[in-house]
Amino acid sequence: MKRKLVAALAACATVALATPALAKDKILIGSTSASSSQYGYFVALSQLINAKVPNVESSVVETGATVDNLRRMDRKQVDLGLVTTNVSYHAYVGQQAFEGKKVDNRLMFVYSPAPQNVVVRADSKVSTLAELAGKRFNPGLKGSATEKTAEAVFKTLGIAPDWVRGSTTDIVNSIKDNRVIGYVKSGAGNKLDGSSLDIATFTPVKVLGLDDAQKKLLRDKMPDIAVVDIPAGAADGIPAYSTWSFGLAVSARPDLSEEMAYQIAKAVFEDKTVQVGALSSLKGIDIMKLTLEQGTIPLHPGVARYIKEKGVEIPAKLMPK
Repeated sequence: MKRKLVAALAACATVALATPALAKDKILIGSTSASSSQYGYFVALSQLINAKVPNVESSVVETGATVDNLRRMDRKQVDLGLVTTNVSYHAYVGQQAFEGKKVDNRLMFVYSPAPQNVVVRADSKVSTLAELAGKRFNPGLKGSATEKTAEAVFKTLGIAPDWVRGSTTDIVNSIKDNRVIGYVKSGAGNKLDGSSLDIATFTPVKVLGLDDAQKKLLRDKMPDIAVVDIPAGAADGIPAYSTWSFGLAVSARPDLSEEMAYQIAKAVFEDKTVQVGALSSLKGIDIMKLTLEQGTIPLHPGVARYIKEKGVEIPAKLMPK
C-alpha cells in the first residue's frame, strides 16, 4: 500500500514539474523618440505594469508619437500608446489627420497637463486676447500640436493675429527684440516653461487669459480641448488666469481586455513613486482627477470600472460606449 502511495505521489510530482509556467500576456506600448523625456516616462510605466499587473509582460517601442501610435493601434501593432487628448479625439471622431479614417481608441488615463499659455511682452499695451488682432504673434512651434490648436482656438474666438512662424529659438529672440509681441507656449504643469522664463529675464512678460464668454465658447465648440484655470504663481508676479489645454495621455486599442485595463489603471492611479521618479513634473498631480478633467474620448471599460469602484463620478462624455 505504501509502495503504491509513493508511486502515486511521485507521478503527481512528475506531472507538476512537467506542466509549464502560465504564459504571460504580452503587450507593446508605443511611446515617442528615445531622446524625449516622455520616452523615459513610458519605460517607467512599462516597469510599473510588469511589477504590479498580474501575468502581464510589457515592453516599450520607440515611435513617432501620437499620430503614429494611433495608426499602429489601428493596425494592431501596439496595444497602448502615448497620445495627446486633442489628437486622440480627432482619431476617435475622424477629423483632421484622420478624416475619413477613424481610429477607435479608448482612454486609459491622462498623466500630464499641457496648458497653452499666451505669453506677451508686458510693455505691449495688449491686455486681452481680442487685442491680439492684427498684432505680430506666434501660434507655436511650426508643425506642432500647440500651433495647430492655437490656430483653431483663435479662429473659433474670431481673432486674427498677424501670424509669425519660426522655431522656438527664433521666436524667443524676436520677442526679446520686440519684433514679435508674444507667442503660445505649452506650460510645464501649472508653470511657465523654460523659454518663457528666459524671455522674462530680459523683459517682463504677462499671460493673457480667456474671459468667461470665451471659455464658454471653447467648451461648446471645441470638445477636443479642455479649458483650465491656472492658479497664481505660474511665474513671479503672474496672477491666476484661464486658458485652453490638452493633456498627454495613454489610450488603448478597444479590444484590450477589461481585466487588463482595470489592473493597469489600478497600478497607475495608486502609484506614488515610479512615475514621478521618471517625470518630476508629475509631482503632486492626481492622475485620476486629471483624467476626468481633461479626457476627451470614452474611457476603456476596465478603467471606468476601477473609477466607479472608488465612488468617483465619471462625466457623461467619458462613459464607455
